[in-house]
Amino acid sequence: MKQRSPHGAHAAPGAPARDVLTPGQTPWSTEPESSFSTWARRFFRGLVVVVLLLAAISGIRSWIAPNRTPQTVVSGQSSFPADEARAVATRYSVAYLTWDENNPDARPAQVGLDLASGLDARAGWNGRGKQTADVAYPGQVSADQNGITAVVDVRVRVHTFNRQGSNAFSAGPVVWYRLSVPVALTSARVVVSAPPTFVPDERAPLPANMPGAGAPDDDLTSATEKDAEAFFAAYAESDNKVSAVTAPGSTIRSLNGAVKFGELKDWQVYAGNDDERQATAAVTWNGVGDTTLDQTYTLTLRRTVATDGAQRWQVAAVG
Repeated sequence: MKQRSPHGAHAAPGAPARDVLTPGQTPWSTEPESSFSTWARRFFRGLVVVVLLLAAISGIRSWIAPNRTPQTVVSGQSSFPADEARAVATRYSVAYLTWDENNPDARPAQVGLDLASGLDARAGWNGRGKQTADVAYPGQVSADQNGITAVVDVRVRVHTFNRQGSNAFSAGPVVWYRLSVPVALTSARVVVSAPPTFVPDERAPLPANMPGAGAPDDDLTSATEKDAEAFFAAYAESDNKVSAVTAPGSTIRSLNGAVKFGELKDWQVYAGNDDERQATAAVTWNGVGDTTLDQTYTLTLRRTVATDGAQRWQVAAVG
């Protein structure tokens, strides 16, 4: 009589014997998961949730309040070669305001150094008269958005001449002109693109919001007035003398005898802290002969303490 296999009739010959399942036992087994695997699964699951939340919040915010910040636009002002434009406009302005009917070819030659080729180098002059420009100061460069053209503000000093006879001239008054010089940027350099125009050079009032010096300190003003006079007397003469009356650690260069101290017309010290104050001084300088010139200075005073405990306010800076 043959014994029946406990695995049934379909068990493969030679296969290892399997344990017989007890009633209620599952046909698989579970293994404990490591703590690292559990932490990693939870971390990545949380990371996905955070990314989804941020994306949702950003999307909703863009619907409610879309970003209306304009993009940065690089204007012609930032790319235009302002320094070269000033140099060209300055030299051209001197040439433009200089002429002499006794030497009519000199002006077109000088004007042509900076004027664009093809333009008339006479630049509006009728060939009569005489005047000489010798000093020019360039100012603001106003470039167009295209970055190709600009206008340069130039102030020019001119020596005029009055006619004396048919072709003789005598010196006239010295005047200042203000020009608006158009320039253009070519592939090679900046050139003057047209004759300049005169613009007014008017006086303008100070702005209403000029910063004030502060509240006056009358007691300290009175106590330091003699020291201020001694400082300006030394300031006019030499570096050695002015260094003897300035605050320790400060270096102030003198006027080295260019003028002589006349008088201290006004002196005012302003309220501040216990160690440093601001002051203003109206000074009269004596020049050559009987010439005098009044100037106003802004100074910084610093409190110094001597070894014996004596306190003194001395000038630490001018201007």
